Amino acid sequence: MRHLSFVLTLAGVLTAAWSSAAPAQVNRLTPEEKAQGWRLLFNGRDHTGWMCNNGRPIATPVEDGALVPYRSGGYLIVYKEQFGDFVLRCDVKQSSEDCNSGIFFRVGDLKNPVYTGFEVQVWRPGKTYHSFGAIYDLVPPRPKRPNYWKPPGEWNTVEIRCQGPHIQVKVNGQVVARMNCDEWTVPGRRPDGSKHKFGKAIKDFPRRGYIGFQDHGKKVWYRNVKILELK
Repeated sequence: MRHLSFVLTLAGVLTAAWSSAAPAQVNRLTPEEKAQGWRLLFNGRDHTGWMCNNGRPIATPVEDGALVPYRSGGYLIVYKEQFGDFVLRCDVKQSSEDCNSGIFFRVGDLKNPVYTGFEVQVWRPGKTYHSFGAIYDLVPPRPKRPNYWKPPGEWNTVEIRCQGPHIQVKVNGQVVARMNCDEWTVPGRRPDGSKHKFGKAIKDFPRRGYIGFQDHGKKVWYRNVKILELK
C-alpha cells in the first residue's frame, strides 16, 4: 500500500508539474524560435498590434489568452503590419462542428479582404474546397492521414508558408494543401479548368499583405500567433 501510495503521489506531482509548465509555452517563443528569428504577433493579454479590418478597435476582449474574432466589430481582426514571404503559425479552437472562420493572409485591400487575399478555411474536416485546411475555394485539403483535425474544444495548429508564388498549409504538422500561384493564369479558373469564385487570375494576387482572422458568426479562439519572415 505504501508503494502504491508513493506511485500515486508521484504521478500527481508530475501531472501538476506538467500542467503548470504547459501553459507557460502559450503565447511565448521558445529559445529555438527566438534564435531562428520568429516574432510573436499576439502577446496573450491585449490587442496590441491588432485592429478590425475597418480600422476600428477590436470590441471582443481577449479570452483565456486567445484572440476572439466573434463580434469583434469587423469582418476580420488583422495585424497592423503587412508581410510578404513568411511562415505563419497559430493555434485555433472551434466552439462547435459548424463553427466557421478563416485565417486570411496576403490581404491587399482591407475593405475587400475576401477578393484580395487568401484564406485557409477553419470549418469541418473533409476533402472539399471549403474543408478545414483548404486554401479557400482554390485547393482542397489532401492529408496523407485522415485524422488530421482535432474536434471542437481542442486546439489545432495551423502553419502557412508563403514564399514567392508558393503556398503550403500544414495542420497539426501534416501538409494538407499546396499551390503555385504562377500556374493560376486564368481569371475564375483553376489550372484544371474548373471554376472558382475569384474574378482575376490568382497569379496577379498581392504577394504582400495583411494577416487576419475571420468572424463568420461563431465563436472561435486563436493563440500562439507567431511569424518567421523569409528572406
